[in-house]
Amino acid sequence: MLTWLEQRTGFVSMAQDFLTEDIPGGASYWYVFGSATLFAMILQIATGIFLTFFYAPSAATAWESTDAMYHNGFQHFVLSLHSWGASAMIALVALHMLQVIIFGAYKSPRELQWIVGVLLFIVTLVLGLTGYLLPWDMNAYFASQVAINISGTAPVLGPFVQQFLQDGPTMGTLTINRFFGVHVWLMPIALLGLVGAHLAIFRNNGPAGPTTDDRRGLKIGKFYPDQVFMDTAVSFFVFFIIIMLSIFLPPGLDAKADPTNGAFVPYPAWYFLSLFGLLAIVPPNLELVGTIIIPTLAIIALILLPWLDRSTTRSYGSRAPVLWITTLAIIGVVGLSISSQIGIVAKQQAAAAAGPAPAAPAPAASAGPSGADHGAKVYAANCTTCHGAAGAGVPGAFSPLAGNPFVTGDKNKVIKVVAKGLHGQVSVKGLTYNGQMPAWSGTLSDQDITDVVNYIRNSWGNNAPPVTMVDVNKAK
Repeated sequence: MLTWLEQRTGFVSMAQDFLTEDIPGGASYWYVFGSATLFAMILQIATGIFLTFFYAPSAATAWESTDAMYHNGFQHFVLSLHSWGASAMIALVALHMLQVIIFGAYKSPRELQWIVGVLLFIVTLVLGLTGYLLPWDMNAYFASQVAINISGTAPVLGPFVQQFLQDGPTMGTLTINRFFGVHVWLMPIALLGLVGAHLAIFRNNGPAGPTTDDRRGLKIGKFYPDQVFMDTAVSFFVFFIIIMLSIFLPPGLDAKADPTNGAFVPYPAWYFLSLFGLLAIVPPNLELVGTIIIPTLAIIALILLPWLDRSTTRSYGSRAPVLWITTLAIIGVVGLSISSQIGIVAKQQAAAAAGPAPAAPAPAASAGPSGADHGAKVYAANCTTCHGAAGAGVPGAFSPLAGNPFVTGDKNKVIKVVAKGLHGQVSVKGLTYNGQMPAWSGTLSDQDITDVVNYIRNSWGNNAPPVTMVDVNKAK
């Protein structure tokens, strides 16, 4: 049978060539991270395909279908495997990149292999980000909303990216379907393509081996059986850890997403904690630096690392600056993650101590037939995502409506912002916000705009004269 397959496919000889590959310096547990990452990817694909049989991507069914899986023992176990497997895969990719940096294996002739690895890391993070929304619980909703808002602050392409991710003026079924498509189809296809390219380039270049410059008398090992055994042992160990975490620490599910809950404190996945920590220490007027500029520069530096490192050898001494910068970066990421986690816990405790947010005072009635109650409903359905149920906004991203002089000022200007949208920085009481207000005239009727403008101009302590539909027509 093997002879028959070899004559028609060549698979046997290809497998022999692969398994008998020479490893400079011999097999080592330093080299297991790539294979362990590949195993984690296979686990994610297998469990992800299984979960699509039971998940229904819409605002009316996403949470319900996820909750149903939580009440089925085997489905919940597979869901837990997928959740913890995502964390394992991101951690393993990061460790693999760190190992390559330590060994200097990004240097010639492996520059393209390194770049593909960096792209793999980015795609893995995008997979984690897009999968975070799919349960459609409270944290999935608000944490993803923060991420979408941050993407919208990017220069030039920001509004396009935000519109692409949100797929509408507010988060809903279209957003879930967009994230589902990216998570289940687009990113996995990109991942498989990059993995194939990474392995093909690796096969061409071969293992980098130890960092020594003098390779005379260097031990030469074989991929099979020594390295295969180490790769398999570590992959099984990773699988065992994932199984134990899935059994004893399965991921939780918050209440169904409620955009009107302004008291909820969202918390990001652990691999994004450092970015949230960075955002917390950056002054509001420099928020763009923390959200876009620093992460972008970090990615560019990683991609250009083979050329930024001007050393002529892979020895540790010649690459001391790169290793020191890497060490400081790791310390910074860990420190920001810890501080971010502490800050999130403090906010959650404060929110729990404060209890439910007080209901907003009833606004003055508008001239329309719907009046104050209708204005409150329009605001809850369309505006709380960004501005909050209590009109507090999002620091640095969306301006507060409560106590905002602009809101209680010229009614025509307020109507124009609601009807035609607003893009760019705005200043409220000395603080800067990156406004990304969509145009609501194509979504809301004139009556809706009238009532919601009256609502925000007479809620949360605001007090301003009412507007009429005549005012709305003139301002538009």
